Order: sequence, then structure tokens, then C-alpha cells
Amino acid sequence: MSDATAGVRAWRALTSLQLTIACLALLMVLVVACTLAQVSLGTLGAVNLYMRSFAVWWKVPGTEWSIAVLPGGALVGVVLIVNLVAAQARRLERSWRKAGLWIAHAGLVLLLAGEFVTSALQVEAQLPVEVGQTRNYVESPREVELALVDVTDPSHDDAYAVPDSLLSQGGRIEIPGTPVALVVKSFLRNAELSRRGPGDPPALATAGVGASVAARELPPVTADDAANRTAVYVEPWAGGRSYGTWLASSELGAPQSFTHEGRTYALAMRARRDYLPYSVTLKEFRHDVYPGTDIPKNFSSKVRIGAPEGGPGREVLIYMNNPLRYEGLTYYQAGFDGEHTTILQVVRNPSWLVPYVSCGAIALGLAVQFLIHLAGFARGRRA
Repeated sequence: MSDATAGVRAWRALTSLQLTIACLALLMVLVVACTLAQVSLGTLGAVNLYMRSFAVWWKVPGTEWSIAVLPGGALVGVVLIVNLVAAQARRLERSWRKAGLWIAHAGLVLLLAGEFVTSALQVEAQLPVEVGQTRNYVESPREVELALVDVTDPSHDDAYAVPDSLLSQGGRIEIPGTPVALVVKSFLRNAELSRRGPGDPPALATAGVGASVAARELPPVTADDAANRTAVYVEPWAGGRSYGTWLASSELGAPQSFTHEGRTYALAMRARRDYLPYSVTLKEFRHDVYPGTDIPKNFSSKVRIGAPEGGPGREVLIYMNNPLRYEGLTYYQAGFDGEHTTILQVVRNPSWLVPYVSCGAIALGLAVQFLIHLAGFARGRRA
């Protein structure tokens, strides 16, 4: 078989309707598998495993081997996009009579491409804030960071954060802007802390409250309403001197700090923070229920957005189905913690308009194609 013949067959296979149907069938299988997997993996874990990966891997029990058992949603989506574009270029007639089909196909391709942009660029975080409190950062509850905070100046703190992805690699981590380096001794993705007992092994921590605490590693959690209690043992070094081994965990409420050359540094494990160029102040929070019941009727948060340049700012009421869109972020009323603390879900999605545009293009294309055929049918009747 010549190269030309092989190329023709490959082109026909790439533009075939059978490939389109196979991709759609695989997507249906992945959607069902992803839905069932949410019970054990949680929504985010299942979506990442089945829909946002190029292959679905199955780990062989009792071994370190993993086998690809299904193509992932990302791979199927890429093949489907290429198939639709190639089929449109090959089959559709380049004339005004097929304008509606061209528009509908373009809308479908845009819809699939928008999912890739969303999975790559979308960021979700939370903003818990009490009434009267001002925050200039949002938190990612599923990601943590180890913060080294210079608390020497009582008027402000200088914080330097190390993400958990870097902590999990271990080794020595230099902290830019400070003379401090952190040596990671042990990293526990999820751990249970308890007071040390007589039968516990020797403590890994030699300084701070960690010396009297035992950390027992647990399997990572995957449920949507649960979070890992990450812990790490680190040894700060500065000026060629070790300041002992410290245990940092979000479960430790006591502050831990050491002093080097007159400057005091605190260690804390916390949810990863992304700082904003403006401030958010909670002026009022309302949690209304239907009379005589505990059924929520209304959640609303009145917030004041401080202008980046110190301007007057503005007050906005956020409630269910009425989010605030500001500076590329969307704030949704997500929940509450007690009577005076609101929890706002913060989403950055540069492609949030893509689904609306693509669905509108598909509907417009179908309508245009219907009208073209209707006009042709009417002309035929008159003739």
C-alpha cells in the first residue's frame, strides 16, 4: 500500500461519522463512571481522574503498577474536536446554503474548546469573613501552605509561603528575602494529632509544641465536605545554625516562633492564600429561615469593596443567585459559619462566557439552516 493510499484512508477515518459516534459513546461511558466515582473520590477527584485527564489509570492492588484502562475525557475531547473540524472541512459545502451548519459546527467546537480553557485556567477559592472584618486575600481550602511570617514589626507582618507541592518533595527550601532555609524532615498529607503517650516512639520534633504531640498518618480524604489535615516536620536554618525541628499543622492552634538576629519568625500551616489588590469588608450578614422551621430562606452578605487606589469603594449585596463580579472574580454566597461569619465562594473563570456563546451559536446555526430550507421549500411551492 502506497503512502498516498494510507494517507487517504487515515483522512477518511479521521473524518468518519463512526469516529464521531465512538467519541460520543466514550464520553457517555466516562460521564457515568465519573458520576459513580464521586462516591469514593469526591466531585473534584472524579472529574480530574475521568474527565480532565488523557488516560484513566487503574492501580494494580498490592503493587506500584498502574494500567491505562480507558482514554480520558481530555483525549476524547481533542479527538472529537479534530474530527469535527476535519469533517466540516471535508463534507460541508462552502456556500450560503450550508451557512447554518457551519455556524452550528463552530459553536460545538467552541463548546468543547471552552472546557479545555476552563480546566486549565479556572480557580476556585473561598473567602470566610466575619462581620466587621476586612480581608485582602482568598483561601483555597483544598491546598495548604507553610507560612514563615516575620512578626518583628507590630504594625505589619511579612509572610513567605511554601506550597504543599514543594513541601511534599522534601529537601532544603530556601526562603527568598530572608536568611532562613527550611529542611523538610517529614511530610504528612493527612494526619491525626494527639498528645504523646508513654508508648509512643521518640518525637521527631525537638522544638515548639510539636515535641509533646504525636502525629499519625491517615489516608488522604476525598469527600467534598472534608479537608486533609496536613502536617510537616521542618528544621529552620539561618546563619549556619539550626533552630531545631518543628511540627507545623493547621490543627495546632498555639503560635510557634523562633528569633534570629533580633527578628522573630513564626511558623504556621494554613490554607493557601491568594492576595487581592483590594479589600473586602463584611458590613452585614443575614441568615433568614422560614418561620417555625430551620429551613433556610435567605443568605445574604453586604460587603464593601475597597478601591485599589484608596478610593471611595462601593457596597454590594451578595445573595443566592445574585453574585458579585469584580476584577475578574465572581463572589457567590456559599454558606456561613455561625451567626456572624459568611463564606463566599470565589471563582476565576476567564471562559465563563464561552458556554453561552457556543450554545447561542448552535441554536442560531440550527435556526438559520431551518430558515434556509424553509425558504427553499416556499420557493418550490410557488414554482
